[in-house]
Amino acid sequence: MSALYIIPILAILILVHEIGHFASARMVGIRVKEFGLGLPPRVFGRERGGVIYSMNAIPLGGFVRVHGEDGSAADHDSLHAKGKLQRTFFYGAGSMMNFALAIILVMVLIGVRGEPVNHVYVAQVEPDSPAAAAGWEPGDRFLAAGGSDVNDMADVVTTTNDHAGDEMSVTVLRAGENIDTTVEPREDPPPEQGRTGIQITGSPRASLHVGDIEPDSPASEADLQAEDRILTVAGRDVTDAAIFSIMLNEYAGEELELTVDRAGETVETSLAVPEADEEEDGAPPEIGMMVQQDIDADSVPIWQIIPRGFVETWNILTAFYEGIMMLITGEAPLDGIAGPIGMGQLASEVLEVSPEPAWIALANLTILLSLNLGILNLLPLPALDGGRLLFVLIETLRGKPVSPEREGMVHLIGLVLLLGLMFFIMFLDIERLISGDSILP
Repeated sequence: MSALYIIPILAILILVHEIGHFASARMVGIRVKEFGLGLPPRVFGRERGGVIYSMNAIPLGGFVRVHGEDGSAADHDSLHAKGKLQRTFFYGAGSMMNFALAIILVMVLIGVRGEPVNHVYVAQVEPDSPAAAAGWEPGDRFLAAGGSDVNDMADVVTTTNDHAGDEMSVTVLRAGENIDTTVEPREDPPPEQGRTGIQITGSPRASLHVGDIEPDSPASEADLQAEDRILTVAGRDVTDAAIFSIMLNEYAGEELELTVDRAGETVETSLAVPEADEEEDGAPPEIGMMVQQDIDADSVPIWQIIPRGFVETWNILTAFYEGIMMLITGEAPLDGIAGPIGMGQLASEVLEVSPEPAWIALANLTILLSLNLGILNLLPLPALDGGRLLFVLIETLRGKPVSPEREGMVHLIGLVLLLGLMFFIMFLDIERLISGDSILP
């Protein structure tokens, strides 16, 4: 049932986006004919103040229909009677509202919960890769890359791409020791390997506690008990959930030494880690216990909340850009793309694995999806806001607009192709659900 949370989230994001177009049209004097959620055909509508407010049959977006958008009218309140700056403002306002919503939510989270301290780790190293040549190992925690501190996974990705073909200094923490390394990210890496040949993972700084334990499981046989706080694993301090998962993978089929705190007493034990399930690609072996996290967040002074909110939002946008470029270049697989069904699965899985309260997990998901919606709508593709902005740019460069008939045909073809893509992605979502695959990396 948690998958259903995606319905109000998407409804809010689409509503906010269309409010941006609606408000901007009113601000620059463009007459609004219809404000619709979903895509036609119309299910029902009600007229108020000269505007039809409608619900439509295809739940894949929304729209604001304005006077003269087909170029057939030149009245003072028609879209094409307005100047290029006014049309640019109208076309971009929806995405700007999505960005504004994300920034506000980021600021609220920073003010309410503080700012988690993120740890980023090497999760896997490909043989004969630049990372292997640099001596990186699974479990290494990134401290600095390219001369800058590493605060999240986006820092690693962005800095690595910036140094493609050049040497990059990287400092990692391994078993309590700072280790300085040098790596040369590849300009043209093999498919699905990335520039340095690693997979990375991250999680916020937290204390880990043993939760429920299954009878006759490896955790039970290791005499672990509920409420035990995990101190070390394989001699490494446990400061978050990521290092625990990495070590489980590294010691699959072997004995793993653990130190736990039990009611103030330090207890050492050995955990027989089973082999990992080959079908669960990258998932740690099942040891028969739940792990609970108490996330340790740093409080943020009130005067820093606004600038931190902008910085955090910019970091997320940068990571999105890198992800889109990796999809375009083939460095990332397409199976991570999701439609509404996949987003429902994403909401369900995020709530299941998130160590934070449900409202924080859902707020984070809303932030990501709001930024995603804003970026995608600005892509220069026909039928999207970015495609319409592209025609404004062409008009500026040519000194005259493209004929309304030709522009309309381009957007119509683009809309048909986008709908086809949406249904294809929905097919992939359904296939993923049937096969039982996770949408999370």
